[in-house]
Amino acid sequence: MSVDQRQDAGATDDTLLSVENLKVHFRVPLGGYPWSPKGTLRAVDGVSFDVKRGETVGLVGESGCGKSTLARALIGLVPATAGTVKWRGRPVETEHLRGTAMRREVQMIFQDPLASLDPRMTIEQVVAEPLVTHQPGLGRAEVRRRVVAMLERVGLNAHHMLRYPHEFSGGQCQRVGIARALIGEPKLVICDEPVSALDVSIQAQIVNLLRDLQRDLSLSYLFVAHDLAVVKAISQRVLVMYLGRVMEFGTRHDVYGVPQHPYTRALLDAAPTPEPARERARR
Repeated sequence: MSVDQRQDAGATDDTLLSVENLKVHFRVPLGGYPWSPKGTLRAVDGVSFDVKRGETVGLVGESGCGKSTLARALIGLVPATAGTVKWRGRPVETEHLRGTAMRREVQMIFQDPLASLDPRMTIEQVVAEPLVTHQPGLGRAEVRRRVVAMLERVGLNAHHMLRYPHEFSGGQCQRVGIARALIGEPKLVICDEPVSALDVSIQAQIVNLLRDLQRDLSLSYLFVAHDLAVVKAISQRVLVMYLGRVMEFGTRHDVYGVPQHPYTRALLDAAPTPEPARERARR
């Protein structure tokens, strides 16, 4: 479907996040030197979509298309230039995203699991940080109880609490990152390429964990990735980006089965397939 034909746009009771014409522009030197004349880099240029309660929206595109910038803008890590963001039907000022109710109800899982964890903090401190920030009235015993419960939910245990991030594998660090994102009971989790830095076998474990958590906790995901197979496995609807703009937004069946935009078809044609005969026929 076209960019303007957004599905279920706007404001049904099931819509958690609604984004309309969001832009993130940067002023950058054109000649590569600080004193060079500056131009505008349109990292995100008029993106519109929505995320409904309990669903996963996959966000795909080649490297540099603006998908991670979009994700970071939604959580306030990158300032938005223009656009409208509504959270649970209420408009949110794009320049104040970090100071709203969205800050607790929207959390993020980052691409590099080890780099996203403070090396000076124990796992207990890392996971407890959202509770300490957003619910300062909780007692220490209750915080620890919730940390242990969340670690066990993501496949770790209480024995890991006093260790530091460098003592864990990449997959374990990502489990810690997931626990940190979920301990505050968010409604929406933005997953910024959460498996791209992991081995293939570990990727499957993390994707399965995310699906189980979504079912158990009634979560919504905005799942950012460049791996089309992973997005197909976890998403109900898919958003395709290129050069900061939306090329296509539709159901998984429509985008993968009957893609309407040439760029979407090019992405699907470029994706590797494990079936040699099919790969040779495609060439």
